[in-house]
Amino acid sequence: MSMVKFEKIKRPEKIGLPFMLDFYPLQDEKNTRISQFFKSLKEGHLTTTKCKECGKVLWPPRIMCPECLSESLEWVDLGVEGELYAFTEIRLGAPLGFVEDVPFCVGIVKIGSLLISARIDDAKYEDLKIGDKVNLKIVELPDSRVFYRFSKDKEQ
Repeated sequence: MSMVKFEKIKRPEKIGLPFMLDFYPLQDEKNTRISQFFKSLKEGHLTTTKCKECGKVLWPPRIMCPECLSESLEWVDLGVEGELYAFTEIRLGAPLGFVEDVPFCVGIVKIGSLLISARIDDAKYEDLKIGDKVNLKIVELPDSRVFYRFSKDKEQ
């Protein structure tokens, strides 16, 4: 008669986020040709690329214009203020790394001719309305990577 073997094992206290599921991209020149975007964010500026050939302002920043296929692009500043175009609240199904933040708001922010999707911080769903003024907010991870969000303009 065979004996069933039992063994105690250990599991890690914390499981790291798998690289492919990390929402925040690698941001240095070694890993991306849009590293200038992240450098600008670290300086408090939201920027994107504009095609020098056809004049199209591109979002998100690109390395090639999808309209005319030109690689002749320049960086343009988008400013730090926008208008809430649409929004919703995430209550379930948040991506890994954001589950503990639920509930939180996400929205579409209109800046100039662009519509930019972003998380909307510092406001509850019931406090927001279409047309609200929002301001750029930069968040920084412990490893110094940065990303953009928006928060409701408190002076409204």
